This record gives sequence, C-alpha cells and structure tokens, in this order.
Amino acid sequence: MLGTVLRAPGDIRCEEVAEPTIQKPTDAIIKLSASCVCGSDLWPYRGLQPVNAPQHMGHEYCGVVVEVGSEVRTVRPGQFVVGSFCLSDNTCPHCRYGFQSSCEHREFMSGAQAPYARIAMADGTLVATDTMPSDDLIPSLLAASDVLGTGWYAADAARVTPGCTAVVVGDGAVGLMGVLAAKQLGAGRIIAMSRHKQRQELALEYGATDIVTERGDAGVARIKELTDGVGADSVLECVGTEESMMQAINACRPGGSIGYVGVPHGVSLDGQMLFFAQKNLLGGPAPVRRFLPHLIDLILSRKINPGRVFDLEVPLADVAQGYKAMDERSAIKTLLRM
Repeated sequence: MLGTVLRAPGDIRCEEVAEPTIQKPTDAIIKLSASCVCGSDLWPYRGLQPVNAPQHMGHEYCGVVVEVGSEVRTVRPGQFVVGSFCLSDNTCPHCRYGFQSSCEHREFMSGAQAPYARIAMADGTLVATDTMPSDDLIPSLLAASDVLGTGWYAADAARVTPGCTAVVVGDGAVGLMGVLAAKQLGAGRIIAMSRHKQRQELALEYGATDIVTERGDAGVARIKELTDGVGADSVLECVGTEESMMQAINACRPGGSIGYVGVPHGVSLDGQMLFFAQKNLLGGPAPVRRFLPHLIDLILSRKINPGRVFDLEVPLADVAQGYKAMDERSAIKTLLRM
C-alpha cells in the first residue's frame, strides 16, 4: 500500500510501505476514513528533530475495524472507531487515574498516514461509535484523536472554569481547539493570541472574545492591560518554544494555572523564577483517551465542529503539498483522504 515516509528533513514522500498485520493478540487493524498532518510532524520535517532513518508518518486516525486479534473484546470488525495518538491499555494505575498518555505500557502511534493502520492495545485505545457516522463528521472525529483532545487537555490542565479569563498562546490547530475547549468549559473571557487573519476568524468562531497580536513581553503587557494588571486565571500554552512558554507563565496571574501541551523545543525554565511566580503548571502529552467518549458525543450531537480546523484537503498521493502548506503557514491543518 502507499503511505507517507519522511526520508530526511524536507523530503516527504508517498511511497510503497508494508501493509499492517496483527502482531499481538491485543491488536486491531483499521481501514482509515481519513488521516492528517499534525503540527508536531513539522518538527522532524523542518530538521528540528533528528531523522536517522526513514519514518512512516502519521498518528491521528479514525476509521473502520477490519480485523482484531484473538484477545480483543471491546471492538469488532465493521465498527467505526476513534483512538488516541498515545496507545494505552486503559487498565494500569496511571490510566485509571486519567493519565493514559503515561500508561505503563504506552506506545506512540505511527504509520497512520496510510489507508490501513495497526492499533496496539485496541481494547484500551479505541472507542467505537454506536452507528456509522455521516461523512461530513469524519474530519471532526479525526480531530478528536489528537488535536481536539490535546486542546481540551490544555484547557483542563489550565483549570478553565465557568466565568474565568483564559488566554490561548498559539494559533495553530491545537491552539484553536484550546479556544473551543475553553468555551465549552465555560470561560467567560477567552483571549486568543494570533497574528493571522484566517486563524483569528476561526478563533472568534470557536468562542474567542479578544484577539492579541503582540508577542513576547509586548503580548504579556497587552494581556495585563486587558485584565486590569492582574493577568489571566488560565493560560493554554500550545506552541512549545521558550518564548511561548515564558509568555504563558508571565501572562498568568499568581495562583493561576498554565496547561502546556506544545512539544518543547529549546525550553529551559529558571527554578527561582518559578518559585516566586506561584503558578500551577501541568502539561505533557495529552491523555486523549480520557476525553474521547465525551468529545465523540459532542461531535455526533453536532454541538461542536472541530473539523473546521482542516482548511486544506489533499489526496494521500499529494501529501508533500500538505506538509509544505503547513510549513509555510498557508494552511492551518491538512486533511488526507485515502
């Protein structure tokens, strides 16, 4: 079958890859309804993570089960399923505590930019829908497997509560999903930090009440101005650079909370600064599996439309175009049709 392979920074190809097979009795094979390019895929694509060997790309997925291992009990062939980019057994102590992304048997999904994918620990990872969803809901269900779940975790980790003031640092797909999540969790004011008109418009559609275009110290000063010098109750950090992390910490009020989900690159924090800042920090890879049932219900009932974040759709054969568009920021997020 054809799949996406990153051979070197900037060298992304659609080429022949091996079809997945059942390797363990807890595996499932799914036929993907769609896949996509993630912002985190751009780190190795840009050469900011090492590419020591060809990498079969893709970790966001939804589709129909075609085969299951002998020990799989909760999903069966013919069901439509959504899973997390973190594969988990959903039974270990960390999973039961709601942190499936720290599962004792955790694996990270790969190879999902292809027509078929193997899902390890299928019982713990996959959530099946009651019926086959309509085609127009596929983008939103695909978003739930990572970008929506990650934005939701950012809001949850930032302790967004009804009536609070939330700031979202980052206007990529995760940041926009963070805006959506903050709105759903009842934030009274949502300040989105963005310099791009199209992204600003989508942030407003998802519930942002204010747009701040400044960055760094100027961005923090603008947040303080908007909050009468206090700072935000909750800050969602959705980028992963040192500038964005410091912007998030400094925009937050003492006693407030920062949920950080941007994969860190070059971030180092001063312990004394954190000590006197007196702010809560929680983040890391999102435990998407914790939120999936609720997110799927919201999507199927059409209460949210995270699929709007996909503003470019290309066939799998043109995946290089999708990466290039996201790298150049001419697209927010690329949907890949099989």
